[in-house]
Amino acid sequence: MKNLLSTLSALSFLLFFTVASGSIANDNNPGEQQASAKKQNLEIVCSPELMSVTSNWVHNFRSSHPDVEIVVNESTDEMAVENGKLYFLTGDQKEKIQNNSLWEITIGHDVIVPIINSNNPLKDKLFEKGITPACFSNIVSENGNWSEIIGEGDNSAFRCYLLDHPQVISKVSACAKISPSNISAQKVTTVENLISAIQNDESAVGFCRLIDVIDADKNSFASNISILPFDKNQNGRIDGFEKIYSSPKDLSRGVWIGKYPKELSGEIYAAAAFKPTEGAAHDFLEWAITDGQEALAESGFSNLSSVEKTAGLLAMRSSVSQSGGAENASGISSGWRYILGMLAVILLIVALVRTNVKNTKTPGETREAPQAALNENSILVPGGLFYDKTHTWAFMEENGQVKIGINDFLQHVTGKVTQLKMKAAGQKIRKGEKILTLMHKGKQLSIYSPVTGVIKQQNEELLTNPSQLNSAPYTNGWVYQIEPANWVREISFMFMADRFRDWMKDEFTRLKDFMAIVVNASQLKLAQPVLQDGGELTDNVLANLDPEVWEEFQNQFIDTSK
Repeated sequence: MKNLLSTLSALSFLLFFTVASGSIANDNNPGEQQASAKKQNLEIVCSPELMSVTSNWVHNFRSSHPDVEIVVNESTDEMAVENGKLYFLTGDQKEKIQNNSLWEITIGHDVIVPIINSNNPLKDKLFEKGITPACFSNIVSENGNWSEIIGEGDNSAFRCYLLDHPQVISKVSACAKISPSNISAQKVTTVENLISAIQNDESAVGFCRLIDVIDADKNSFASNISILPFDKNQNGRIDGFEKIYSSPKDLSRGVWIGKYPKELSGEIYAAAAFKPTEGAAHDFLEWAITDGQEALAESGFSNLSSVEKTAGLLAMRSSVSQSGGAENASGISSGWRYILGMLAVILLIVALVRTNVKNTKTPGETREAPQAALNENSILVPGGLFYDKTHTWAFMEENGQVKIGINDFLQHVTGKVTQLKMKAAGQKIRKGEKILTLMHKGKQLSIYSPVTGVIKQQNEELLTNPSQLNSAPYTNGWVYQIEPANWVREISFMFMADRFRDWMKDEFTRLKDFMAIVVNASQLKLAQPVLQDGGELTDNVLANLDPEVWEEFQNQFIDTSK
């Protein structure tokens, strides 16, 4: 306690001296303070492809912020990110920057789409099956016909058109995995001519930017134009979660959460050496995420979805409170500085005392680390196990019995399991039947069995220590030992590790889709625990959400997988 009082006394004197000195210095230079407050400077460095949109942004921003002087320079491949500058970069340009600590945020998209005539006689079949990467390559590199693409229709060749634009050509060739010189599609110089060609030819297909075929007034696609859907998981059909092509809003959201081929979509990033916390850089970015989206569309790029805007504003939110004090401090008199300084000393004393009391009361307590992001790299997938779509795993032991448990993805989603409801030994179970209830502080999820058989043993340690499902889901966290009744047939519906990893990519897409709907429905109320800077999902993403969200997750995510 003596050490604490000594520390507080020293800090109080130091803080008081600093405040008093700062007051005198600032009161002696009022003109300098006012001059710096009136004029702000910002340097923006942008990729060559973004020079047009950046110039439009600067022009529109300065009309409402005349006190900000902005200089725009073009980026180079060898550039280094400098502190104090703001960078607008394409994905390709960002990858060339060697800076692991680079702060970044998505501020727009560049999306290339294949379009067809809405009266195409094979439209229903195309929307039922979609096109795969192999089909895409055939469309742009050969004089193909729909019979070769979907196995139906006549053998007459369809016409393929391509907007003669560098970004369109580059992304189409990347998706088709061919050289731009091998694209056989007819190049069209204007958007109007390309759309007209598709509207007047029922069998034709074309490639352009998403923004080119949006009727902004109706929030729909251009008259008589449909977007050709992609079978992203290549299973021969368009699944429910892949149905994103009915409107520009649905497609934009689908692009953001990974339902659209990455080769045909690219992000526009704002980047900096450190997160802008005040001044012109912060104000400009916040404006670009909101009011600046209109200028983005005018330059041929796709806007952020409403969910993305929410995520972007959250990424900037913490900086607002930091900047406010700096902006207002210059006009405070020395008397007020003295009062504020003494208040700061008092608050510091209270904070230190409370911290000291807390530490002495709970010496064994550990502080929670900041939540990590939840993505495909977060999930453990050990080899040798069979993985089921119910987010469970199974493993046959030497005695012929099968151990089952939950996979690592599920425990990352729920957070710490605080309680379990388990079936007793001797009970018969069937594949797809409820066998386990996971609980987190009263909220619960029902989990379904990957196999049929009789429960020979339950892991009784989980009843007293359920958190082993989090710490060791594939070892100490096993749930039941089953005598299987139909093992050979049922493992044919399961995945080994490699295929399971591929399947999990679609599960993360579904998870992002579900969370995007949750955030969009609740706006900022739920966005904080769900999203990190830039819109990344947080680990233990369900843990802090309401029971109603858990119920929706059960119905829309877990139950649809079994």
